Amino acid sequence: MAEDDGAELDMAAAMAGQAKAEAKKSAASPKKAARSDGRMEAVYEVPVEVTAVLGTASLQVSQILKLGRGAVVELDRIVGEPVDINANNRLIARGEVVVVEDRLAIQITDIIRSNIR
Repeated sequence: MAEDDGAELDMAAAMAGQAKAEAKKSAASPKKAARSDGRMEAVYEVPVEVTAVLGTASLQVSQILKLGRGAVVELDRIVGEPVDINANNRLIARGEVVVVEDRLAIQITDIIRSNIR
């Protein structure tokens, strides 16, 4: 679980950094800052779908129809290459596949900074 906690802390730190930047922008007007903090609280409860993409493959319909138990689909990534982590289909981070107890997990290695404000 310690590896998972580190990934959560990295992501939380990135989100906290963005929140601090937004708070500094709002600091010029205390009234505006109070309104903006209230709106942010509501955003914290919005569900976000997070996916980890091991790789992709492009197949023809005829190839897909031939797939069966035991078939192998080769992906465009090599072993050890970082995995993309998406939030609502938007790239937010990259990481390494790890095992926590008997479950797969992703250890965050890079946070992707967005220019969207």
